[in-house]
Amino acid sequence: MNDAETRDRTAAPRVAAGWLAALAAPGAFGLTGPTIVLPQIADGLGVDVATATWLATVNGLGVAIGAPLAAALIAGRGVRFTLILNALLMTAGTLLVAVAPGLETALAGRALQALGSAGLIAVAMNLAGTAGRMGLIAASLATVASVGALVGSLATDWISWRVALMLPALALIGLIGVLGTSGPARGPARPFDVPGLLYVLALGTALTFLPSRPLPSLIAAAVLAVLLALHVRRRPEGFLPHSLLRDRRFTVYCGLILVLGTSYFALLYVVPSRLDHGTAWNAGTIGLAAMAVQLVAAALAFGLAATASRLGRAATVGVLIAFGAAAPLLAFAAGPTPALAALGAALIAAAGGQGILIAFATARTDPRDTPLAIGLFNLCYQLGGAFGPALLPLLT
Repeated sequence: MNDAETRDRTAAPRVAAGWLAALAAPGAFGLTGPTIVLPQIADGLGVDVATATWLATVNGLGVAIGAPLAAALIAGRGVRFTLILNALLMTAGTLLVAVAPGLETALAGRALQALGSAGLIAVAMNLAGTAGRMGLIAASLATVASVGALVGSLATDWISWRVALMLPALALIGLIGVLGTSGPARGPARPFDVPGLLYVLALGTALTFLPSRPLPSLIAAAVLAVLLALHVRRRPEGFLPHSLLRDRRFTVYCGLILVLGTSYFALLYVVPSRLDHGTAWNAGTIGLAAMAVQLVAAALAFGLAATASRLGRAATVGVLIAFGAAAPLLAFAAGPTPALAALGAALIAAAGGQGILIAFATARTDPRDTPLAIGLFNLCYQLGGAFGPALLPLLT
């Protein structure tokens, strides 16, 4: 694929790439913003730290659910409707977090924020149009994620722990540059397949609970997969259209981003643990080193996305696979340098892959299916966030 192929399928982008990054990137604060200050958040809400971790679980679940939900909305109602709805969800969720007297209200706010974040990211991806612009969005997400813990800690020290939970609302700044667009030209919308959407949402939800509830989650996922397969046979033009399932390129790239995402989210935990036990570094040094490596890796991921059209599809995919394969090998080599290099390589493969492979995967899809394809692809990446931590007992 090259950029010309993508431009043939969509209207010329009318939103500057920087505004798209501003709309999407703050969503990553929902993942990493509260990590360091979770004890202060727990104290503020009157619960223990273990209970407060549900704020992270709800965020991950909301993003996983929000990706296919936003895809269905864009396919059926268009970009502008989806943008406004998810901006309202983000606003409502942030207001709830700001005034939450207890955990229940905070959880509701976090859920709405996560749904809004997923929707705003989906809108940005649909408006991007090229591998380079999608790569900028993915790299900006990785950059924000890498500094999120530090920003959340500083916000708590200087203002309040509530600010660490409110950081995703910075995405609303992106509305300044994006709200005026109607989005790329669309063909006739797919019929809104509510049962198909619900099956996909339920399956994604079941899979996100694999790390904490493996057996019931696996059973539920197997049953839902069978039900979804039967539904797809009955509704070949529904939420999971046959045209996507028959597209070998799309399914292969979805599988590849799932593997690359799983590897990155696993090493995100493994590498700091190895540095903690294998060096004399303290937690602050480890955190700063990991952040620096991830910032450099995010820049390299964007550089790879920007040159993907010149490198060609086969060469670019080969580079992503090479980084992805090198990461777990480096992680278990002796010394801190290989471990940090492993984290950087995994991020380049995952963030670069999220931006590049999504453009490759949707290069030849029916324009009516493109929003669904983007949503399903992003769901595969988000599932890596559930599967990666699940591998920790095998890796540590």
